[in-house]
Amino acid sequence: MVSRYVIAIDQGTTSTRCIVFDQRGSLVSVAQREHRQLYPRPGWVEHDAVEIWRNVRRIVPRAVAEAGIDASQVVGIGIANQRETSVLWDRRTGEPVGQALVWQDTRADGVVEELAAHADAKDVETRCGLPLATYFSAPKLRWQLAHVPGLRERAERGEILFGTMETWLIWNLTGGPRGGVHVTDVTNASRTMLMDLRTLQWSPEQLEFFDIPAGILPEIRSSAEVYGVCSTVLPGVAITAALGDQQAALFGQVCFAPGDAKCTYGTGSFLLLNTGAEVVQSTHGLLSTVGYQIAGEPATYALEGSIAITGSLVQWFRDSLGLISTAPEIETLARTVEDNGGCYIVPAFSGLFAPYWRSEARGVIVGLTSYITKGHLARAVLEATGWQTREVVDAMNADSGLDLRTLRVDGGMTSDNLLMQFLADVLDVPVVRPMVAETVSLGAAYAAGLAVGYWADLAALRQNWHRAAQWIPAMAADRRAEEYDNWQRAVERTFGWIKPGAHPG
Repeated sequence: MVSRYVIAIDQGTTSTRCIVFDQRGSLVSVAQREHRQLYPRPGWVEHDAVEIWRNVRRIVPRAVAEAGIDASQVVGIGIANQRETSVLWDRRTGEPVGQALVWQDTRADGVVEELAAHADAKDVETRCGLPLATYFSAPKLRWQLAHVPGLRERAERGEILFGTMETWLIWNLTGGPRGGVHVTDVTNASRTMLMDLRTLQWSPEQLEFFDIPAGILPEIRSSAEVYGVCSTVLPGVAITAALGDQQAALFGQVCFAPGDAKCTYGTGSFLLLNTGAEVVQSTHGLLSTVGYQIAGEPATYALEGSIAITGSLVQWFRDSLGLISTAPEIETLARTVEDNGGCYIVPAFSGLFAPYWRSEARGVIVGLTSYITKGHLARAVLEATGWQTREVVDAMNADSGLDLRTLRVDGGMTSDNLLMQFLADVLDVPVVRPMVAETVSLGAAYAAGLAVGYWADLAALRQNWHRAAQWIPAMAADRRAEEYDNWQRAVERTFGWIKPGAHPG
């Protein structure tokens, strides 16, 4: 009998990878390529969508070849993607209109400020579950329509298509200008600010508020169903799933029950809590979002806390300060001291995300004395990730009425044992890492396989999950409370740094 496999394409912020998985959820092969990070002005962050598509065309065949299989053995392709990053392109030629605007891009801060003054701004958040912020796609899209010459006219004539990165890839994989399928899934649509969380359709009220022509938008579909068939790269293979990367990680961590939570530690960090079939409207600075939807079933919702800077703070420590030469060295350096020496680093490089949503905040280092060494700074860098997670967990517990019992973690930073122990200490719950660390790709693969019966049901996926490591809380309660108070006072010192109307750089 010929073995069958499922493929995941993980289109991330810094690279794109393709992983082949087998029925046990084990990694068979992987291929990966980085793409350029473009910073044309302070606060502007762009990607070249053509470069990313070219990378996909290279890595998918390579991963298949390295697995020793052919396309006929692939039952489906699942795509996970960096969310909120979006691209506009010409429907006829497939050429992008400028670069893709990345989720970190803050050029639309003026748009957000202007729209926030509208009387119905609060209704916008209630409908889509998201606060008005430059993080999401709609403000950036409105900015492009206003600032790119002739773009609005072309969009209203039906010449332009819009999509987040999975939409761009699906369209190209299924034919591009020659009949490409223009779709998105509910998880990605829920990050644009344009979808009604309850109807799971584009909201006429949101489109009117942001002044977006409906004709440029893709069709919204579930996260696990057949969208179309590849006409290139792997001709004849169906694309059967798409999820935003953090929802894919939730799925890959098999967080299928209300109260299940995971946090992915990458460039930024993203904590998602499954809240079941009901939308929980946050009153503590979190996002209400779609967790996933399997074809024919109701959507499962989630609360999310998005932290802008975690892994990228380590990169800054390495690349901009030159205090380490590789990212893993930060743990070694941090272990040269017993504590942070009273030093705290709040990395509000482009404002603060959850639970504050303060785009005018900027980073600070507080508590500096002549006693502080680079070891203390290294520890403060790692501890910033722990304390930011604590803030999000506190907000999540308050919103959901559920107390976090265990945190499932994944992503590159989970290899840092000092950080993982610190997380358990400040959260006062066990922190657990699964055997398969590539949970974003795994979640996309699981959804893709589920859509075509490769896996029978969610119970079958749960059986694939195995624990690799666990950290148990060991910090005294009084010390935890004192340190957290210090951290919160440090955060307050980041507020109001950028004055209204000032240049955001």
